[in-house]
Amino acid sequence: MSTLWHGRFGDGPADALLAYTASIGFDARLAVDDIAGSRAHVQMLGDVGLLASQEVTQVLEALTQTEAELLAGDFAFVVTDEDIHTAIERRVTELAGLAGAKLHTGRSRNDQVATALRLFAKRELAVVAKDVLALQAVLLERAVQAGQSYLPGYTHLQRAQPVLLAHHLLAHGWALARDIDRLVAARERLNVSPLGAGALAGSSLPLDPALSAGTLGFNNVFENSMDAVSDRDFVAESLFVLSMIGIHLSRLGEEIVFWTSQEAGFASLDDAYATGSSMLPQKKNPDIAELARGKAGRVIGNLTGFVVSLKGLPLAYNRDLQEDKEPLFDSLDQVCLGLRAMNGLMSTIKFNQKAMAAAADDPTMAAVDLAEHLVAKGIAFREAHAVVADLVRRSEAGEAPLAELVSQNPQLGPSAAALLAPGVAVGRRSTPGSTGSGPVATQIERFGAHLEADRARLE
Repeated sequence: MSTLWHGRFGDGPADALLAYTASIGFDARLAVDDIAGSRAHVQMLGDVGLLASQEVTQVLEALTQTEAELLAGDFAFVVTDEDIHTAIERRVTELAGLAGAKLHTGRSRNDQVATALRLFAKRELAVVAKDVLALQAVLLERAVQAGQSYLPGYTHLQRAQPVLLAHHLLAHGWALARDIDRLVAARERLNVSPLGAGALAGSSLPLDPALSAGTLGFNNVFENSMDAVSDRDFVAESLFVLSMIGIHLSRLGEEIVFWTSQEAGFASLDDAYATGSSMLPQKKNPDIAELARGKAGRVIGNLTGFVVSLKGLPLAYNRDLQEDKEPLFDSLDQVCLGLRAMNGLMSTIKFNQKAMAAAADDPTMAAVDLAEHLVAKGIAFREAHAVVADLVRRSEAGEAPLAELVSQNPQLGPSAAALLAPGVAVGRRSTPGSTGSGPVATQIERFGAHLEADRARLE
């Protein structure tokens, strides 16, 4: 049984070793990135004179055929293909002969794998960013459609103040905007080519890492070969960014679960984005929203597990780093699926304006408006707070409706009681970024412009 390292050993590897160390079951996902890295490496070897032009042509043709076989599902794997990188080199050597055997000149699997994984992450984080933008666009569209609809805003899951539905939806949109910033920054930091670093110390051959970096579209070349092959900060950072997106999807999911409950009744799900019960005929369940919560734990677990694997590793490469791919692949998959499912859910959800307004028109939700009314008359806020809190307490104790108590209070009176009328309080917010009609109209414009700017920078 032949391996890339068989010359060092008298006996072949044990089956148990191959079964435990093989990564071909998951890293085949890096095939196109490995081939891209190999093309750039071969072209560089030709440019510096380590491969003849005919050899370069032979190897490039073999890489093209290998890629076609992989994409068509015709590639024949063998038992010694411990990873996708080994499999591709084996096949190229079969096709190109001695020229193919020169493919690995000046290269280690250490810098080869790191290069392929960076190419993969760079591309896939851009896909995630586009999915985030698509969900933001839906939130903006629904915010515009919401008009002057309002609902209770909560703190501690207790009704606090009425807010425009548009304001509430855009709160989630702005959180996702920060995720775009993190995705862009993570892609910029990983945009460094490790190709040419070798196993850990570089090479005595006249390699030109800048040539291969330019071919692959990397902005920078590694500064330290040991760091280049052992650095997986970019994987950890990518996992963190994906975890934050998962958290934001989870928080939106929690809102949906609550809003669509019969206890709140603020919204109902489209049939296409809800599930039923195998036993209870009346049920309509918010499974997408619930899974958004559940899968957040999964992607956070991927992040946590990987950074624990990193924390004790000495320089340079260690096989522990093989554990970088599965959590990254899984988090990318789960986050993209979640973004797309939530996109559909939010595009089709129906809001119950009457139920939202009825809950938000509870007179006690305008209590702070009463206090601010007193502040405007020159009373200290802490004193105003005490006056209003006492009226709320007396009303809840059954003495009289709050509006009646406010009208009878000499410091407040009928003009203040008018603030408790349905729909009044939500329209009184006027500060920048608040939930009033004017600030929200401005916010919608600013969010739309921000969205367009993010689309432009991702392109």
